[in-house]
Amino acid sequence: MTDATRPIAQETRLARLTGKSAVSDFRLIALLVLGTVAANLALAETGFWRSLSFIAIPAGFVVLVVICERIGRHVRPARRAAYEKALAFGFPAAVLALWQIAGDTGMINTTWFPQPSRIAAGLWDMTIRYDKFSQTSLLGRPWLIPQAFSEGGFAGVWTLLSESHVLATVARVFIGFVLGAIPGILLGVVMGVNQTVRLMLDTTLSAIYVLPKIAIFPIVMLIFADPFGEGPKILVVALAVFILMTINTMAGVRGIDNVYLMAGRNYGAHGWQLMRHVILPGAMPVIFAGLRIALGTAMIVIISVEFLRAKQGVGFITFYYWEVLNPEKMYAGLVVVMLLGVLLTYLLQWLQRRLMPWQR
Repeated sequence: MTDATRPIAQETRLARLTGKSAVSDFRLIALLVLGTVAANLALAETGFWRSLSFIAIPAGFVVLVVICERIGRHVRPARRAAYEKALAFGFPAAVLALWQIAGDTGMINTTWFPQPSRIAAGLWDMTIRYDKFSQTSLLGRPWLIPQAFSEGGFAGVWTLLSESHVLATVARVFIGFVLGAIPGILLGVVMGVNQTVRLMLDTTLSAIYVLPKIAIFPIVMLIFADPFGEGPKILVVALAVFILMTINTMAGVRGIDNVYLMAGRNYGAHGWQLMRHVILPGAMPVIFAGLRIALGTAMIVIISVEFLRAKQGVGFITFYYWEVLNPEKMYAGLVVVMLLGVLLTYLLQWLQRRLMPWQR
């Protein structure tokens, strides 16, 4: 074999091996699918599926992972992004479909675990319905904004939107998040660069961090003249975010490699220049990781507070429908909470891409 024909032969051999691997993986996938379906049907027909579900469900998940990995081996690089998106969105869709089937066939108790279709219907009803008793709605009836503006201007639009449960929760989270994150980042930077401040405050912050934020809410209420107003709700969110951001920022600043600090000083950076061009960019990944955690904590805290002491908000309506034993709308409220978490996280990631262009 000459040097000219050797690469062609190697490519041919590689193509044959790839083809054999694809056939083998396809056979394995077909065997796993048929075996899993047959096993679940057999358990369902004999009446043992519900009692053995704690084994059947994890086993089915393992089989699904193996199938997806085998398929992923043969996905072309050009289609890799589409494949990953299919995994990210396909798995939740499959779970919802199985949930629907399990409810329709009586495998689960639909009184307490209603099918996704019933939850979607409850969410739609919450969206279009206006509660005349509490004078609230889920979104604030945005379809009436043109009419409200023509009748009362911006004041009419504000009155319309102020009835929204979603906007009430988002406003509390946003204001508390900003009020807690900014001073938390500033204090974390100071603690990261100054050992004296760090030694003075580190133990105190660690002690406050482990306190359940909902447990200090009654104390926070006593600080304000109106304990049932918006101030206590926002402040308890700000406190939770402040503690998290202080600790994460301090860790990010202290985790910067000394090589970068020495390089900055060698180029003449001192004081504010060193802070702006070396310390803050170096700590930014950890700061944004802390912001994501703090955002999730803020959502958890405000939903818990709205459970206890609120007449408006997503947490309030979720707890209200639990009290009146309406599980469809209770689950719909939880769906709204999850959607808010996803949307706010995407907004935070968008901000991260703008402030950290070097990571693109």
